[in-house]
Amino acid sequence: MPAPTLIFDRSQPGRRGTQVRSAGHQPDGTAGLPAQLVRADSLPLPEVDETTLVRHYVKLSQINYGVDTGFYPLGSCTMKYNPKVTEATSMLPGFANIHPTQPAATVPGLMRLIYELQVWLSDICGMAATSLQPAAGAQGEFAGMLVFRKYFEQRGETARRVMIVPDSAHGTNPASAHLSGFEVAEVDCVNHGGVMTLELLEDVISTHGADRIAGIMLTNPSTLGIFEKNIVAVAERLHDVGAQLYYDGANLNALLGLTRPGDMGFDLVHLNLHKTFSTPHGGGGPGSGPIGVREHLAEFLPYPLAARSGDGYAWHKPEHSIGRIKLHHGQFLVLVRAWAYIRMLGPDGLRRVAEHAILNANYVQAKLKHAYQIPYADRHCMHEFVASADGFKDYDIHAKDIAKALLNDGFHAPTCYFPLIVHEALMIEPTETESLETLDKFIAAMLRYAELAKTDPEQLKRLENLAVTHLDETQAARQLNARWIPPANTASAAEAK
Repeated sequence: MPAPTLIFDRSQPGRRGTQVRSAGHQPDGTAGLPAQLVRADSLPLPEVDETTLVRHYVKLSQINYGVDTGFYPLGSCTMKYNPKVTEATSMLPGFANIHPTQPAATVPGLMRLIYELQVWLSDICGMAATSLQPAAGAQGEFAGMLVFRKYFEQRGETARRVMIVPDSAHGTNPASAHLSGFEVAEVDCVNHGGVMTLELLEDVISTHGADRIAGIMLTNPSTLGIFEKNIVAVAERLHDVGAQLYYDGANLNALLGLTRPGDMGFDLVHLNLHKTFSTPHGGGGPGSGPIGVREHLAEFLPYPLAARSGDGYAWHKPEHSIGRIKLHHGQFLVLVRAWAYIRMLGPDGLRRVAEHAILNANYVQAKLKHAYQIPYADRHCMHEFVASADGFKDYDIHAKDIAKALLNDGFHAPTCYFPLIVHEALMIEPTETESLETLDKFIAAMLRYAELAKTDPEQLKRLENLAVTHLDETQAARQLNARWIPPANTASAAEAK
């Protein structure tokens, strides 16, 4: 497939798209502007007709990969299922066109939706209260750490500054803890069965002192796709020393309707609505990272919260709130999608989400475990698992080669080289929505690559279906050039000089 050209490469001097002019206006749109604000020279913009412009960008969109065009086994905190009914709900004029500063009395639908979503998410997670303010997962983590810090400050326990973070946690966990003023104590779980044990916990408590431990940040199931089987005992021990438990909800879709973080002993949970509750999150946004807390932390939540007031609703600010995390009411249209998704599925449907996510992941893991190295393949995974291409290194085949082969064959690649604790990692999340036929095609492709890696590695590296194949990543990193420079022989370039 030839590499796509830039729109600038299609430029021809004097070409124009459709223009609508009214009498007395300058064709370039400068009529009525002060002379000192009008450019003396022309911008070096491409000069193309409308048909060329439309065809160029439509073709680029066809080259792009999305969940609506194929299988997306990307293990991460990104949702791979975007029901069209939730998209349509978020586009209703009553939601899409309201102004964020309207008085609460003029937007009863917005107030009811936020209130109900707060209640539903609290119930799903076993929490007492939820704030929908944070705009993304990492911001939810940060808000959770600020809640912990203020809680301890209110109690006069300012010495509690150590946050325990397993090496299997999401990479943003230690960053959020550090930015909130905590000292990060990393724990080696990968070499101890991949889970937090009481022995590891006692070691870190002994090392730092029980009166300095603020809490622990856990993803359950972990980034390795493993359920923390010791979680109740870990929670009891941390509560014994006065510490708190934070739950990273990036992997909550493995637990829906089966168990709740609050029932495990967690004191605070952040959720990725763009993962578990149906919002497209490719390309960097939008996201939403609400935090839920148990009763003793409710007074520290970010504001505003929606609260019942007589026959309607009003905004509420908790007494010791950490303040606003985002302007207005969070990522509102993401909240609309999440509300519609929960309303559509109901409790039984949410439980089936978790059951199917676990079933699909274990099916794929079982089919691949003899061809790829899979840490802890002797046990059931949850919604995802981590395979490794490390067994092919003698043939000069790496995780990125497997990933590009998948792209070449019309699949999206898994997450590569994460988690860092697994060499040549391929983090695979089949998701709950894919059919058996799709999973079997993916499995067949992965098994074929494993065989080619050993018998014909050069064939595996042939990527005839990709417009971009093997980049020089070292040069790209050292000679970063993100700015387009027009060729010297174009009319636009001449005008720009």
